[in-house]
Amino acid sequence: MDELPQLRVVSRPIDSPAELLQFADARHPLVMVRRGEGLVGRGVAVRAEFSSKGQVSQARQWFAKLTAAASVDDSVRLPGSGLVAFGSFNFDDRDAAPSHVVVPETIVGRRGDRAFITQISTADAPAHTIAAPAQPLGPDPRCDLVAPTGERERHHTAVADAIARIRRGQLQKVVVARRATGRIRPDADLRHLLYRLEKNYGGTWIYAVSGMIGASPEMLVRVLDGEVAARVLAGTTPRGSNAGSDAAAREALRVSAKNRAEHRFAVESALASLGRLDSHDDPAGGLTASPEPFLLQLPNVWHLASDLRGRMPAGASPLDLVEALHPTAAVGGTPTAAAVDAIRELEGCDRGRYAGPTGWVSAAGDGEWVVALRGAQFADDGEVVAFAGGGIMAASQPDDEWLETEVKLAPVRTALETER
Repeated sequence: MDELPQLRVVSRPIDSPAELLQFADARHPLVMVRRGEGLVGRGVAVRAEFSSKGQVSQARQWFAKLTAAASVDDSVRLPGSGLVAFGSFNFDDRDAAPSHVVVPETIVGRRGDRAFITQISTADAPAHTIAAPAQPLGPDPRCDLVAPTGERERHHTAVADAIARIRRGQLQKVVVARRATGRIRPDADLRHLLYRLEKNYGGTWIYAVSGMIGASPEMLVRVLDGEVAARVLAGTTPRGSNAGSDAAAREALRVSAKNRAEHRFAVESALASLGRLDSHDDPAGGLTASPEPFLLQLPNVWHLASDLRGRMPAGASPLDLVEALHPTAAVGGTPTAAAVDAIRELEGCDRGRYAGPTGWVSAAGDGEWVVALRGAQFADDGEVVAFAGGGIMAASQPDDEWLETEVKLAPVRTALETER
């Protein structure tokens, strides 16, 4: 591992700002916020890229070394204060493009009614103060997201192939995704997109790291003050157009054998993955899920959802939990290794960081990591690539699965196609 800089980190309380997103960078935002709370970073103190197998483990070791050498002055002592790195990892660590980890120069955060600013620099650099919001909003990132030529036919064939594999007993479930692409002007201000996502999907986690931007409903794992929480989503149906049809859609999802089986696979996979790290002597201190899923209402869909809760395993880092959980059955399949191999064959392209872990980790042992869903990857040249997928079971129908991807593309598509 290359020699790392010694960082100087200072966190101090500030008056609570009206809007966290105003502090985001226009072209390269670093964001993890929900309902007005969270973290927004600006600038780059240190950046790292990780390729090849074991990217999350490589990042954990890198951040541990960075932390050991850092000088941290944190009078705030809230989750997210002190030394923090934002990260965005590939769904499959065999993908060609690297995963990204960034330590910002400045972080503005809020927890409840308390707010703070963290300033990070190399030990030999002059101290800096960037507490003011960024410049006024620039050009709006507007474009249509469309399926590439032949994408619907390719997706139909992939889903049919996945169903055949499941019926032959090769898999129990596999998630098949498809693409939609567009192009924005290279100088577009991505804060427009973040504001629209927050306005329309405020109950989700609004995330942005190294061009991966979206509004995820799925918390892969959160560690705050030693408490662990994760949310599993598997099983989806579109919302109805009126109160009656919406209630009918909700009830149909609740009793759907196909969706409940898909959800059960996802919950059992998450519990088994976290259980391998769990070293609690007291069984009551382990990680558990409620016996029945609940119905999660989003503006455009209903999801079957389960929350997992427990205490942090002794000696573990949040990135250990990220590595253990990813990929969940909700975005990969069951059995995991066979499903990920099948995805590479069925989809015919790299997912990149779609459905991968995206979030932040702190030197104090806290972190929040979502599954990068309901978003897109934004390149510096203006290219936009969005993915959406669905869990395939033996009873799945290819046309229904395409419609599900259309619904799941709606958050980022609407944010790109409408004015603020």
